[in-house]
Amino acid sequence: MKKSLFHLLFAFAMITVFATSCGSKMGPLASSLFTADPSPLELVGTKVPVTVNGRFPAKWFDKNASITVIPLIKYNGGEVMGTSQSYQGEKVSGNGIVINQATGGAITLRSEFDYTPAMKKSELYLRFLVTKKGKTIAIPDVKIADGIVATAALADAKTTAPAIAPDAFKRIIEEAHDANIMFLIQQAELRSSELTSSNLAAWKELVKEADENARKNVNVEIAAYASPDGGYELNEKLAEKREQNTAKYLDKEFQKLNVDTEVNAKYTAQDWEGFKQLVEASNLQDKDLVLRVLSMYPDPETREKEIKNISIIYKDLAETILPQLRRSRLIANVEIIGKTDEEISKAATSDFADLSLEELLYSTTLAGVSQEKVYTYTTQKYPNDYRAWNNLGAYYFENGNLTKAKELFTKAGQVSAIAAEANMNLGLIAINDGDLSKAEQLLGRSAGANTLGETIGLLYIKQGDYTKAAQSFGSTVSNNAALAQILSKDYNKAQQIIDAVVKKDATTYYLAAIVAARTNNVSGVAGNLKTAIQNGLSKTEILSDTEFAKFLTNSDIKNMLSL
Repeated sequence: MKKSLFHLLFAFAMITVFATSCGSKMGPLASSLFTADPSPLELVGTKVPVTVNGRFPAKWFDKNASITVIPLIKYNGGEVMGTSQSYQGEKVSGNGIVINQATGGAITLRSEFDYTPAMKKSELYLRFLVTKKGKTIAIPDVKIADGIVATAALADAKTTAPAIAPDAFKRIIEEAHDANIMFLIQQAELRSSELTSSNLAAWKELVKEADENARKNVNVEIAAYASPDGGYELNEKLAEKREQNTAKYLDKEFQKLNVDTEVNAKYTAQDWEGFKQLVEASNLQDKDLVLRVLSMYPDPETREKEIKNISIIYKDLAETILPQLRRSRLIANVEIIGKTDEEISKAATSDFADLSLEELLYSTTLAGVSQEKVYTYTTQKYPNDYRAWNNLGAYYFENGNLTKAKELFTKAGQVSAIAAEANMNLGLIAINDGDLSKAEQLLGRSAGANTLGETIGLLYIKQGDYTKAAQSFGSTVSNNAALAQILSKDYNKAQQIIDAVVKKDATTYYLAAIVAARTNNVSGVAGNLKTAIQNGLSKTEILSDTEFAKFLTNSDIKNMLSL
């Protein structure tokens, strides 16, 4: 039957003349006939599951009656019904479970209730709707369990750290700039055509600018090479000479340009590595054959001999690959020194225009900088970068404006559909809204987000999988992480996390009181509840919590709660 029908039947039963009108002997049932597992009830994720076992006593069940048994939770302001089960006497034709009048019979009911905070202080009952000869007979509800342990409801999405999209700011940026001086086969002389090339001129100008710039450091490397044809001894002398000639040239040029920088020079007799890279990147026919020779023969002379034996390919190699290896490679290693924290902070509190995108994002990590102002400015100047949109949303989330946060996270996701942080934060919003299915989908697209483990841990708490929740939080120190350990019954670990929380609030002390209650530490219960109250916890919250029911007779706790 549907729950709405149960309500109608019950209302009808309340105005129906009791059993004597139809001659039934089915009187009130004792609560001792039934048990609930668990007892008291316990919130698991967002549900309250329960299994009820019991029996109809011998000679109680009327052979001509049918009974619908309904588990229900009663609380101040309402009641909620669970999954019913129908039973019937031996002379009734129907689909219910038949109960023998002489011996009675066992009953088992499994229900799962959707939890609401109002149900925290409640009681579990069984309701019996008896039907006989078309009339409904009212039998008093039977109470079988007290309260709901609703500790899992302390999981709070609003206290979970949202994911911040990271900046790519580097105090020192390292760059390498290349130029090549090419040589003719078996020659080491520097040619004027090479020395007057526009590429070399631009490279020298770059070195000069870096040397003169107070925010840059520069050093130069020379790597001279010979191609791997012509024999090792010849190539070694050739590469060495190319290195010497190039170094002398640069020394003179740097003196003219007034460049004072370190120059390190070296040579490689046969550039087999460069040869391999050029062949791999080429469109040469049968290049795989050449690469196979390189892998099979480590000896340079054997390699050269075997490659030359492939006469069809070697001609192409000599024309297209080998000339590129006869060179001196000039490398300018430039370190670009960024602004100091003081410079960035000053700019971020006055004129944003002097800061780059990465400097803007980085500035929000510095003391005294308004995250809201910087992120707002950054979204305006760089609207196609999702990070400022996401991080501005995180700012509003942490300050309790979830509506504005959701709007900004959504914008970040529109700018970049693969933004892991935006997806994770929208998943966090979905958890807060109770849409766990949507949250799971969003978190599946959030790999790499910096607080993903914490949010997944929260999702597992809401799904009732406490072991996975505890694992997902990892080394996170937070109220939610401590709660996961409590729910998975690792009270030592829970207390360690609670002790490590830097900014303890009422919930932190409340969790500590729960740990104390579950380990039967009366003084710990009293002390932590007192501190929780001092931090704003309502005494009514304590009185309605089944976790502390057995401690309410303690004199210290009674006085504290004014009982």
